[in-house]
Amino acid sequence: MSDGASRGFFIVLEGIDGSGKTTQCRLLAEWLRGQGVPLVATAEPGGTPLGQRLRSLLLDGSDAISPLAELFLFQASRAQLLEQLIRPALAAGQVVLCDRYTLSTIAYQGYGDGLPLDVVRQSCTLATAGLEPDLIVLLDLPVADSLPRRKAPDRVESRGAEYHQRVRDGFLSEAQLLARTNPQRVQIVDARPDPASVQAQLRRAILNHPDWPFPHVQTDD
Repeated sequence: MSDGASRGFFIVLEGIDGSGKTTQCRLLAEWLRGQGVPLVATAEPGGTPLGQRLRSLLLDGSDAISPLAELFLFQASRAQLLEQLIRPALAAGQVVLCDRYTLSTIAYQGYGDGLPLDVVRQSCTLATAGLEPDLIVLLDLPVADSLPRRKAPDRVESRGAEYHQRVRDGFLSEAQLLARTNPQRVQIVDARPDPASVQAQLRRAILNHPDWPFPHVQTDD
């Protein structure tokens, strides 16, 4: 881990709405737990009582929220999740699997909403105290392919195609930037194939990471 204090392994799945993150997180959690890996699975925003209340405000509420206020609410949820769940799990040597993290904030609030990227990045650093994942997997999907996959869209998912295209462009730009400086930490996976094929790629990405701490884990392929 980047702060040198954690002994576990931190995995984050990122991507636009409809990219299949929730399904893939569930499949990964089932696979890892089935092989005896101590695992904590969570999602943003949420993961704690406070986070769940903020999630309701952010995604389910009908009140208009300014982009800057939205940014602060997401970061408040994240800070609580790190303090209450993620850091203790990593310190105990567990694997943490998280559905969304800071890349989502940069893509949605920065590229999507148009907030200054340096402000968004600084807020992420403040909320996380610099804690970065060991492995970020971006499930990349064209916006047109994501639309049929969305069911009962929430407040963010209901925004127009142009907004989601900006978000996708942001994800790709940021992931490619990170990959140039630390290729072992970022993987971009095509989310268009069937879930089993995508899952196989995710498992290989985890097992091929040089810092993966559970060598007994194997794939079926």
